[in-house]
Amino acid sequence: MRRLAIESWQRRTGLGTLLTALGVDRGQTRFVGGFVRDSLLGLKSTDVDCATRLQPDDVLEKVKQAGFKAVPTGLAHGTVTAVLPSGPVEVTTLRRDVATDGRRATIFYTDDWREDAARRDFTINGLSADPTTGEIHDYFGGLDDLEAGRVRFIGDPLTRIAEDHLRILRFFRFHARFGKGDPDASALAACTARANDLMALSRERIADELLKLLALPDPSATIAIILSRHILRPVLPEIESDAADRLAALVAAERAAEMSADPLRRLAALLPRDVAIVEAVGARLKLSNAARKRLSRAVGAADVEGAHALAYRLGRESAIDRLLLANLPNAARMISQWDVPRLPISGGSLVARGLKEGPLVAATLQAVEAQWIAEEFPDAARVNAIADEKVRSALAG
Repeated sequence: MRRLAIESWQRRTGLGTLLTALGVDRGQTRFVGGFVRDSLLGLKSTDVDCATRLQPDDVLEKVKQAGFKAVPTGLAHGTVTAVLPSGPVEVTTLRRDVATDGRRATIFYTDDWREDAARRDFTINGLSADPTTGEIHDYFGGLDDLEAGRVRFIGDPLTRIAEDHLRILRFFRFHARFGKGDPDASALAACTARANDLMALSRERIADELLKLLALPDPSATIAIILSRHILRPVLPEIESDAADRLAALVAAERAAEMSADPLRRLAALLPRDVAIVEAVGARLKLSNAARKRLSRAVGAADVEGAHALAYRLGRESAIDRLLLANLPNAARMISQWDVPRLPISGGSLVARGLKEGPLVAATLQAVEAQWIAEEFPDAARVNAIADEKVRSALAG
């Protein structure tokens, strides 16, 4: 029998005290979800989630009695967050869904562990573990699926997607992270058939889930499946099937440049090289102003003036985006280690050289800057010489 290593949680300050207060010795509380799944795979899990038979009000009281801050983060759905010295722990009362509309669920509390597991999306997320013994409780074959690298819905995939349409994108994200080989056939067929359900979701939720997928080490094969099945077409028709090849090339360039995955840059790889289209997508997905600006900058040309000039004009981050999207990993790596300089001269110094304040000063300063960039950012002495030359030319003109 597979067991959760007790050591995986005992080092977390305060967690033992919390679990005792929540009655683990009486079978009242278990670890659930991603913490169990990731621990079994030997992965570091930052989040600790617990399920309990205790009612939410009882959880609030017991967390406070244990000496920790209790935050009713999702009390309407039975969730209390206990703030421990080692980090927050979510504690949720066992529940079952009684009504769903594709975006949210109406729940009733229960004391049945199987009922609670049955409302989760995938078998590998339906596992629970006794914190005292490490015993794994598996009601739907999640251990076998975890071993096989198979992401499979609990129950009928069409029903589970009808309960929460976001599960379409979650399926692909979990397959990209944990799957081996082809996706589960019944799950893939259901996601394909219900792709239009994504239209009922807020664009913020779609963006959040898509960016989580793109942040994985290499989601390109999974994205290729999504695009070949036209899963995103109802909400992002701008992304065409050949975009998966651009994403794969970007992933390779990131690795060659020894740079970490960046989901926003990868989203840019999926979009056409058209600023107007990119801006429209950013607005539709309700991205922040900074994210939309970066996304728009990323799709421009990378080789007009050279890598250093690009970094100076756009900033290092946007320059790296363009260089990697243009499959120039060596240039991107060079820019990542370069301190972008500032023009070591101002309009005031040109006035001191004899120019009258006004448009001529601005034009002359731009000319100085342009030559400084063209000469690959020489030192202040050379900039002063350039300035003297440009001022003489301006005065002569």
